[in-house]
Amino acid sequence: MEWNRHSVERLRKLAGQFPAVVVLGARQVGKTTLAKFAFPEAGYRDLEAPLVRQRFLTDPSHELGRLEGLTILDEAQSVPEVFSALRGIIDARRQDRRCHFCLLGSAQPALVRGISESLAGRVGVLELDPLTPAETSLPAEQHWLAGGFPEALRGDFREWWEPYLSTVLQRDLFAYGFRPDPHFLRRLITMLAVQQGALLNLSALGNSLGVSYHTVQHGIDLLEGVFLLRRLPPYFRNIGKRLVKSPRVYLRDTGLLHHLSNIDDPATLDAHPIRGASWEGWVIEDLIRREKLARPFTRFSFWRTSSGQEADLIMERGGDLVAIEIKANSAENPHDARKLENTLDDIGASSGWVVGMGGENTQLTRRVRSISLDPNPTWLP
Repeated sequence: MEWNRHSVERLRKLAGQFPAVVVLGARQVGKTTLAKFAFPEAGYRDLEAPLVRQRFLTDPSHELGRLEGLTILDEAQSVPEVFSALRGIIDARRQDRRCHFCLLGSAQPALVRGISESLAGRVGVLELDPLTPAETSLPAEQHWLAGGFPEALRGDFREWWEPYLSTVLQRDLFAYGFRPDPHFLRRLITMLAVQQGALLNLSALGNSLGVSYHTVQHGIDLLEGVFLLRRLPPYFRNIGKRLVKSPRVYLRDTGLLHHLSNIDDPATLDAHPIRGASWEGWVIEDLIRREKLARPFTRFSFWRTSSGQEADLIMERGGDLVAIEIKANSAENPHDARKLENTLDDIGASSGWVVGMGGENTQLTRRVRSISLDPNPTWLP
């Protein structure tokens, strides 16, 4: 089964501008496949292979200096010394405008200090997300159930997710230099699955798990650092209203959400209490993934006042704001449209969209439109 990755052109564009590019994303999200497809003539080194890793640990500058042409360095975070060595090599080759290195990493820069400290301003960075429905030939319902990881879509997604999660929690974080309790992290992410899309309350989570809120904060930092969680920040605007200041937390992939919620099939999902929150998270991730490719500098947030007025997603495109409300059923309720109109006034947004599971695309008010999620690559609110 082949996938049509929309990130290819973005990666090639970055490679045309920078002497090195970094592709970040969860383990097994498809980084190696993407890099080899984008750069078919490139060399390849897997830094997790024991012999290769030992050579780069011993003398990273020498090993990097021996490489000719463009070389893909897979799982680069496993040898942090590579980043500081790359800085000197990139600076020495500044007159050569070609891209020499494509680094692949399975942790965010906050977990791999070398990326942010040694290579700032010297590399182009692409975050590779799981597949969107537009990148597969599968029905949207199957993608929603199983999530977007390529291997999870090839068979039983629950059989795939269980060992994957164990590997990340029990091995990867230790490899990055942390010493977390994998059993605690499993309990934490399971509780966050129950609270999909809820406002983050560190103290309440700590009380439920019998730990301090500092421990919960650290655990969430780690889970976010390996791309399992997303903290969606609130949008702030000084309008004289009391605003929610806590972020919302989502499991980024619905396959993981459904695995932890013991959901095996569409019928179980359809009857499950988490259905609405699952759909909301799935749509938010799909919109963010596609928007980042179309407009890399868009910022994302949500809006909610203490009185309950809200928008599930705010896309800040420079000076233009788009407010989006997500519904698991019909998106054509006039009441939802009127509420979103009020939000547009409060935040100064130009337009609003109520995204539903189906139905016709309808102009509900002058600025609010009802639309159904479309897998077409060019579709975006």
